[in-house]
Amino acid sequence: MATAVVYVHGLWLSGHEAFLLGRRIEKERGYQWHAFNYASTMLTMSEISAGLAAFVAGIEAPRVHLVGHSLGGIAILRCLQNHPQLPPGRVVFLGTPSLTSTAAHAVARFRYGRTLMGQAVAEELLYAHDRSWTHERELGIIAGNQPLGLARLVVDFQEANDGTVAVSETKLPGAKAHIVLPVSHTGMLLSARVAFEVGQFLELGHFGA
Repeated sequence: MATAVVYVHGLWLSGHEAFLLGRRIEKERGYQWHAFNYASTMLTMSEISAGLAAFVAGIEAPRVHLVGHSLGGIAILRCLQNHPQLPPGRVVFLGTPSLTSTAAHAVARFRYGRTLMGQAVAEELLYAHDRSWTHERELGIIAGNQPLGLARLVVDFQEANDGTVAVSETKLPGAKAHIVLPVSHTGMLLSARVAFEVGQFLELGHFGA
């Protein structure tokens, strides 16, 4: 029975945006790719994490790795905090604002901004959280420093960023590894280099050759 990978998408997405990443992971590593879809603006983070736990529990595989893009990384973090009994595996965050989000704060200042982003973002990214990675699963984090994205229309980043999330916002105490690649927030899902690094960490527990 093959090892599985569950991909968790970010805000306003569906999982289909990572089709190419999934194809590369399946071809290069032989893993079974699964995309967990959830209503990112309609549910609380507790509801999202519970749904993710049920989704993972329903996969018949000896190991289930988890890959989260943007808000999807927070969903994985909360899921493992609340449901630590899930099958073993490693975790990779892609452009996840682990501690806070300058972009989310900027959007929240607009009329209907909070409604547009939904309850989960309001809970997790608009208030200070003293987060750290304490789960026994190893966590690897990939950040981008190519500043291309719609968030640049509302945020004047004064530091390295991927157009939506600052590199500093992706760092989470307790993670095993953190790398920065020349990709944008959405572009990282299309990058062959990112796919290679994700596969390396899931298989070997480190980035690079």
